[in-house]
Amino acid sequence: MEKTERRKRQTELLAPGGSPESLKAAVNAGADAIYMGGRCFSARAYAQNADEGELLAAMDYCHIHDRKLYLTVNTLLKERELEGELYDYLLPLYEHGLDAVLVQDYGVLRFIRRNFPDLPIHASTQMTVMSGEGAGFLKRQGVTRVVPARELSLEEIREMHRQTGMEIECFVHGALCYSYSGQCLMSSMIGGRSGNRGRCAQPCRLPYRLWEGDKRLEGKGKYLLSLKDICTLSILPDLTEAGVCSFKIEGRMKRAEYAAGVTEIYRRYLDLYEKNGKEGYRVDEKDLHRLMDLYNRGGFSSGCTCSFEAARLLNLSDRYSHMSSSSKLPATLTTMESLVYALSLYPVMTGRVILLREVCVPMIELPRGISLNTSSATVSWTRSSG
Repeated sequence: MEKTERRKRQTELLAPGGSPESLKAAVNAGADAIYMGGRCFSARAYAQNADEGELLAAMDYCHIHDRKLYLTVNTLLKERELEGELYDYLLPLYEHGLDAVLVQDYGVLRFIRRNFPDLPIHASTQMTVMSGEGAGFLKRQGVTRVVPARELSLEEIREMHRQTGMEIECFVHGALCYSYSGQCLMSSMIGGRSGNRGRCAQPCRLPYRLWEGDKRLEGKGKYLLSLKDICTLSILPDLTEAGVCSFKIEGRMKRAEYAAGVTEIYRRYLDLYEKNGKEGYRVDEKDLHRLMDLYNRGGFSSGCTCSFEAARLLNLSDRYSHMSSSSKLPATLTTMESLVYALSLYPVMTGRVILLREVCVPMIELPRGISLNTSSATVSWTRSSG
């Protein structure tokens, strides 16, 4: 029954699989598809990327649970890599049933279309597709889905979908790059680590001083290039009506707890919209607090879809990240709710997620006086008198 109902969904929730643990946590939290990178050609070269055997196992896990797996090949390739390495890298994954590949490089697009003609190709946001004309060109090259440039407004996304009828995928939650659609050269110029090769050192997240001539300007905050994370929970109906069919959560560098917690919340609200429509769609402020506590950089913005106002997008505080909200400790909750609560209460604690009889259970270091009891159905919190 669950499989049938899931296939009837109008939208796809796409979650990050930065590690095998994150992949399993996201699947169990309700993701429809997972995107992950391998050891080669991934825009997150420093994530816990999978080798060939792990990718094949991940594909099996997703397909057994009736989910899809998309592979990121979203860096710029050198000629020797394009001609000598890419085919051998993709062949076993293609033969095993890879659902799609995400690309940035037009040379990679042409190579895949020529050598793997029936493998679906998704155009990365780093292709900087800004218009219906650009998306239409990619459609003629065999691209089945486009991730538009993140600078586009809702109306521009709507017009792109109207002109092309293509599948449109948008980032709905997570980190936002300072540069146009992530095509930044700052890390490469300063430290020799190219973001377009998956090795961004994130210099935009460092503190800076602001000067006008020989006068330092005070009161502008320290993190002058660091954008807030995006959170679009309140505008999911608007994105759907604009033609977005795949809702993508950023976070391949984050822990499994993050993937599970964010996925669970967005799953509930996508289901709520499909059940009740826009008129019956309401966001509980507690869920916004939980998302904030899972991770943020100086608060949230809705990205560029609603406004391109710099002051709204930038983190102009003196804190680099994680401005937490407050929550009360529950006594006993269902498993997924407990996972979200646990992480929102103790976001800076080290830990991981394990799968206990296909149930996500948080394993984190808890403050003194609090113990965690688990079963296959519930997670209980206990506070001792000490």
